[in-house]
Amino acid sequence: MAAQTSADSPAGLPVDNPSKSYWLSEPSEMLLGHRTTKDLPQVADILIIGSGITGALAAHFVKQKAPNLNVTMLEAREACWGATGRNGGHCQPGYYALPPHIAAFEHQTYSYLKAFVESQSIPCDWRTTTGVHGYYSAKLFATTKKTIGKIQQENPDIGVNIAVVTKEDELTLKALRVGAAEGAIVQRNAASLWPYKLVAFVLERLLVAGGFNLQTNSPVTGLERAESRGWTAHTPRGDISARHVLLATNAYTSHLLPQLADIIVPVRGQVSSLKPPAKGPLDIGHTFYFVSDLDDRRDDYLVQRPPPGAELVYGGGRIRAEGHGLGVWDDSTVDEQVAKYLKGELSGLMDLSICEQRTGQSEQKQDVEPTFEWSGIMGFSRDGWPWVGPVPDSAGGGEGLWLCAGYSGSGMPNAALCAKAVVDMMIPGHEDGEMGLPREYLFTEERLERARVCETIAEADKRGAFI
Repeated sequence: MAAQTSADSPAGLPVDNPSKSYWLSEPSEMLLGHRTTKDLPQVADILIIGSGITGALAAHFVKQKAPNLNVTMLEAREACWGATGRNGGHCQPGYYALPPHIAAFEHQTYSYLKAFVESQSIPCDWRTTTGVHGYYSAKLFATTKKTIGKIQQENPDIGVNIAVVTKEDELTLKALRVGAAEGAIVQRNAASLWPYKLVAFVLERLLVAGGFNLQTNSPVTGLERAESRGWTAHTPRGDISARHVLLATNAYTSHLLPQLADIIVPVRGQVSSLKPPAKGPLDIGHTFYFVSDLDDRRDDYLVQRPPPGAELVYGGGRIRAEGHGLGVWDDSTVDEQVAKYLKGELSGLMDLSICEQRTGQSEQKQDVEPTFEWSGIMGFSRDGWPWVGPVPDSAGGGEGLWLCAGYSGSGMPNAALCAKAVVDMMIPGHEDGEMGLPREYLFTEERLERARVCETIAEADKRGAFI
């Protein structure tokens, strides 16, 4: 039985024997087992708990804005061994599934990451593509078409990034490899990447620059207000105090803030890397989502790695997991029913033949051999939005305690600029004109009260809110 929590029980610490992710198969020699100092520092200006994309970019923004501040980062396991090292390897804004101003924020975050990778020549296999969203429900596709038509009319700056492909455009559906779909949405500004290598680059550069102390395998077991201003974090290796503490803990937040156990709930997802079934140079050309309605509950995603391996990284199938993975914070195992689904489903959804053999249609389902099968823990938010900002007293916080978590499976197009926003709150001063944080994301007492009268995450999941 996987370790899990109920809606009113806090998550545990990350387990020490996680499943082996494809993205963690080439760990950084500098980061593996890294402790900048032999002993845990006793004090820091800023303490960041968590070393995924949120924690790494937050440290980057702190040192960019206030280079003289001393920053310490604590990680329960190896660096970037959590959700960022276990996701599907893609990044794309939700142009038509979100309110326009939030879609614009995700677009801004995607654009920031793309420019950051390019300007720093980060070796993380960033590949800019188009996103193809194949719809396997006629009813859901019709509803989505109406939504997109409204966006294109009322918000053309967002709508220009989206195109609708119908069954009347059969040749186009075939060209997109989703000839069996009821229709497709094609959007600009999608990418595949190696997320761990992006984070590893940031952390390595911070370590080389100095004034940054990374302590891996140092789980935080509790927090309490310091006698003077600030907070003290307790670990098995000793205590550390800091004026500011940022929780970049996503699904594990309630371990340190049990008051948020019903607000940010751990949910286990699953991904497999699959050998291409075609004998030849298969290139699927896009990133993909596969979508259906509540009858089938498909919310799958796919990217392809570059040659020579060219593995297909395919995630989803959560509906087939026991309890839909809700409340599970143990990523040491994979759900066998989900693993079976990921091996057998893809060839029935899309055309996986090489160019000379292509028909455009999916073929009879056949199992595709996995090279890695792994799980990762997402943090689902009760009101659907990330929680960014100062933690109020009623949530176990107070002056100097900050949170940036609860992405509900959409961390890549949100985390970077959420991290920037929380650093700007922490260290007020000159801003560089980046788009402001959506008001829905700001952690306030009033929002917390509203969230507690919302439907629970289990109730929202039952009606398909997280598809």
